[in-house]
Amino acid sequence: MLQIDALPAFNDNYIWLLQDTTHKRCAVVDPGDAAPVLAWLALHPDWALSDILITHHHFDHVGGVAQLHEHTSAKVWGPALETIPARQVALNDGDRIEVMGLEFKVILVPGHTLGHIAYYHDDPAAPLLFCGDTLFAAGCGRLFEGTPEQMHHSLSRLAALPAHTGVYCTHEYTLSNLRFARAVEPNNPDIAARVDQVTQWRAEGRISLPSTIALELRTNPFLRVNETSVKEKADEWNSLDNASPSAVFASLRSWKDKF
Repeated sequence: MLQIDALPAFNDNYIWLLQDTTHKRCAVVDPGDAAPVLAWLALHPDWALSDILITHHHFDHVGGVAQLHEHTSAKVWGPALETIPARQVALNDGDRIEVMGLEFKVILVPGHTLGHIAYYHDDPAAPLLFCGDTLFAAGCGRLFEGTPEQMHHSLSRLAALPAHTGVYCTHEYTLSNLRFARAVEPNNPDIAARVDQVTQWRAEGRISLPSTIALELRTNPFLRVNETSVKEKADEWNSLDNASPSAVFASLRSWKDKF
């Protein structure tokens, strides 16, 4: 039995805590701070941290890795193309790994960083995606290292996953992203409904995650670059005829950076 909870960190990060309730072992994704994980383990002294999964090298995702590894001897998995503290297993695109009895496929998704990876558990009934800072709820990560073409390709790979895939990104950016999505598609009823729902959730102190691929396909402008109305807004923003989907994406990303 798998249970997934979010451990808040910093201002808006989430450390995903995967719990194997049968064997009382757990794994964490992108622990930028060791303290929330150590606090959880202190409250659950009969549980063991077995694995640490890292998507990319930014400090708010790896800052707690060395301390957690030293404290628990958990196995550290991370992208082969980046320098990850205490990493023991370097992962490349297409690798398959087993964590707490669950198989995950590694998907290389450059853009936010050049070596960024995502972890995909392809359970037919309940597929799961841990995508770091590549795909956000109603948005995507900034292009710190990669190109718009790379990021568009990465997002296209994730968008092709089954519609009911649970999307576990690592920041509470949803409302901000939805405000931008609404500016891009002011007449999209799914975006309007999502704004209302997430606004209510946040007012109640609830988190806005996980999402699903289906919901992102309806409300995330960065996955909707083939829509005529989205292209028209992108063209309006940079005063160009953005002829390719990646060019539409580049215009949207530039707009969002200044939004």
